[in-house]
Amino acid sequence: MDNNKKVLLIGDKKSFMVTAIANGLKDENFEIIQVETDITEISRMDADTLPFIWVLYLDNSVDEKSEQLTYIKDSVVEKRAFFYLIGNPDELEVAQNVIPSIIIRDTFTRPLNVSSLAAELEKAVNEGEKIAEKKKILIIDDNPTTLHLLQMQLEKNYRVFIASSGMNGISFLLKQPVDLILLDYEMPVADGPQILEMLRQDSKLSSIPVMFLTGKSDRESVIKAVSLKPVNYLLKTLPPNELIGQIDDFFAKTK
Repeated sequence: MDNNKKVLLIGDKKSFMVTAIANGLKDENFEIIQVETDITEISRMDADTLPFIWVLYLDNSVDEKSEQLTYIKDSVVEKRAFFYLIGNPDELEVAQNVIPSIIIRDTFTRPLNVSSLAAELEKAVNEGEKIAEKKKILIIDDNPTTLHLLQMQLEKNYRVFIASSGMNGISFLLKQPVDLILLDYEMPVADGPQILEMLRQDSKLSSIPVMFLTGKSDRESVIKAVSLKPVNYLLKTLPPNELIGQIDDFFAKTK
């Protein structure tokens, strides 16, 4: 079965409707992984095998599950999952008070036409295949403005992940390898050079190419950064087209 046709179906496993949805999607050649709306159960799942399509089935207990909804919301954002909600209008309204509409791909009201749901998930599979082909970049920077600005500039052509500190970046990389790291040179606690050294000492991470990002262009700073032998040294003041061009050139040369 196509690995991209896996779906994480979150809801009461004993529910007749949840079971019917699972069986209906299986009939449409989707592989279904079912979990309860439970933080512990979801958190125990292997991050490497988690599907990128998530479907949450809401029931009349949704009012009591704000903590679970918050956890699911955060997980969807972290995993960059394609996320769908199923419920009646009142349940959907409650859920959307916790989960912002920007991360919800679509909502479905009951009674549900499983074929319509399957058609939407099929579109997600096709889009996911295109995304999976993109090179993956992790940006590590303690400045949230820089993080999100670079993310917006790069995500048209690349699959972009962000981390607000070097240690968060390393934790992410141990779960999700990438093709390039854009690493802020100056950060509190552990700066760029220290993080680069940690990466090189880890056999799983040592081969990932690293480009330094810095706001300093003086000769001494440049020489110090270059001496650490990153694959490149990019100034944050570069116009977006030049910065993206440097990254494009790097990947073109590594083909």
